[in-house]
Amino acid sequence: MTETATATSSTPNASRWLQLILGIVCMAMIANLQYGWTLFVNPISEKYGWSRAAIQVAFTIFVLTETWLVPIEGYLVDRFGPRPVVLVGGLLCGIGWMMNSVADSLAFLYFSAAISGIGAGAVYGTCVGNALKWFPDRRGLAAGLTAAGFGAGSALTIIPISAFIKSDGYQAAFLYFGIGQGVIVMLAALFLKTAPLGSKKFAAKINPLVPQTKRDYKPSEVLRSPVFYVMYIMFVMVAAGGLMATAQLGPIAKDFKIGDTPVNIMGLVLPALTFALAIDRVLNGLTRPFFGWVSDKIGREPTMLFAFALESVGILALYTFGSNPIAFVILTGLVFFAWGEIYSLFPSTCADTFGSKYAAANAGLMYTAKGTASLLVPLSSVLTAATGNWHAVFIVASVMNMIAALMAWFVLRPMRRKHIELSA
Repeated sequence: MTETATATSSTPNASRWLQLILGIVCMAMIANLQYGWTLFVNPISEKYGWSRAAIQVAFTIFVLTETWLVPIEGYLVDRFGPRPVVLVGGLLCGIGWMMNSVADSLAFLYFSAAISGIGAGAVYGTCVGNALKWFPDRRGLAAGLTAAGFGAGSALTIIPISAFIKSDGYQAAFLYFGIGQGVIVMLAALFLKTAPLGSKKFAAKINPLVPQTKRDYKPSEVLRSPVFYVMYIMFVMVAAGGLMATAQLGPIAKDFKIGDTPVNIMGLVLPALTFALAIDRVLNGLTRPFFGWVSDKIGREPTMLFAFALESVGILALYTFGSNPIAFVILTGLVFFAWGEIYSLFPSTCADTFGSKYAAANAGLMYTAKGTASLLVPLSSVLTAATGNWHAVFIVASVMNMIAALMAWFVLRPMRRKHIELSA
């Protein structure tokens, strides 16, 4: 049996905000598994003499297991509730980093990465799915705040981890931070609850500009729905386009000879490339709840049209005016800001389209698009090698975002409207 929600329309609003906060805490605790990995690559290479490329295979394995298994983990959430899935996920995250601390072969390191990826995917998929269920009236904001915990969560611990590596070694950092992060996730999991389905109190607040289905679609039905594949293709295009452009920040800064040029913005002086990368963490976190909140107000497709078109224009502007150090920093911020919102817009749109009951599994199916996009990113290297520069990469990335923007309005919008009308 699940910890079936017995709450009704009298469910206090505070309890769902507590659930959201718990989810954000869990997401912040697993953020370093992805965003803190870069701190460990050089120390591992220095200790064992392995190439950086061989070590980074572990990161690829982590990303793939973290994304592609989320539908299964989401199914378990829908079936048994969030508590047991996050408990196991937190345990696996802790074990994965503890294994990293003693990994003395690449095979063992890769196995550890798979364990960590499964755990992180379980926590990520559960927290996003639970937020979608608890907030039918504010799905964009709830999913955005939860995703922001993952996108910006490492900002709180990246400096302590870096300092710990320097003082005690990377193995001790893996061990103690792995234990700490895993324990916090498991403690938070004990207080997670399944959202009440069909709460009149929350359903009454749903914005008519954000139409929602009248029935709940099982994952097997979702996979037979054309509207799902339209959203999936759009997700892949925006995710891959953004990744392809941002992956070239180093080369473009080097090509324009501005990477080390000091930039002064509001009294803060940093080298242009360092400034741009620092902005990534901040804006990539802020954009998720911001555009999620906007989509709750004006609708999902209008928000997609604006955000994806802004990303397309931002990439072109960076390509055109990036030789100016200040423009490089500002336009890089714009590109990051118009890109990270996919992790709030697509999960909320998916839940609106296919219902709350199976929201975790269905959002998990959508989340695999992140893994698909990561497999397309190496194409940027192929394009660069074939053309001799990075210009084609920016053009392709911009075009992909503009196509997704137009699809949101001219393809997804009428398809979703018809789908929701039929569900009634």
